[in-house]
Amino acid sequence: MGYPYCRGRIFDTLEQDRGQYDDTREIFWATGACMVIRKNAFFEAGGFDEDFFAHQEEIDLCWRLHNSGLKVKAVGASKVYHLGGGTLNAMHPHKTFLNFRNSLFTVVKNAPQDKVFLIIFLRLLLDGLAGVKFLFQLKPSHTAAIVKAHFQFYKKARKMWRKRRTSSKKTKYYNNLSVVFGYYLQGKKEFKRL
Repeated sequence: MGYPYCRGRIFDTLEQDRGQYDDTREIFWATGACMVIRKNAFFEAGGFDEDFFAHQEEIDLCWRLHNSGLKVKAVGASKVYHLGGGTLNAMHPHKTFLNFRNSLFTVVKNAPQDKVFLIIFLRLLLDGLAGVKFLFQLKPSHTAAIVKAHFQFYKKARKMWRKRRTSSKKTKYYNNLSVVFGYYLQGKKEFKRL
């Protein structure tokens, strides 16, 4: 469905660090806060998309790397010093806007041809449910941010479509199971359970 999640953090759940992710292994995306990339790979993949601004551009880049046959790895022995929320606070409505809009952009640009329209349709429905959830949490500014994100998505969808760089190869890191279903309906809050 194009929802980003990672080992140790799924939606609002942070796992306690017990060294369970200290290994080196292939992953789907690396966060920009700790990404090291070969210069030629960065530029051949098109670099960061300037239409994104500050959120999820590294996921888009990593997906393009996968689509071109390259690998992304996590090195568990590395140490990263990062101040989270340096650009926008996690509870800022503009961050909600960027996350929802940019995630949709990423799907349009990178999802397999045979899945892209179904994923977008389902995502728009699920985003609507997220908006309702924000209303029940008395966060109407976040609901408004999702609506604004959708209108921006509609406005720029054709432009994003022209940026597509997909591959006919099926990447083994494309999860066909919905993390939303596993997390919210099955209570799978840890990466190893998904």
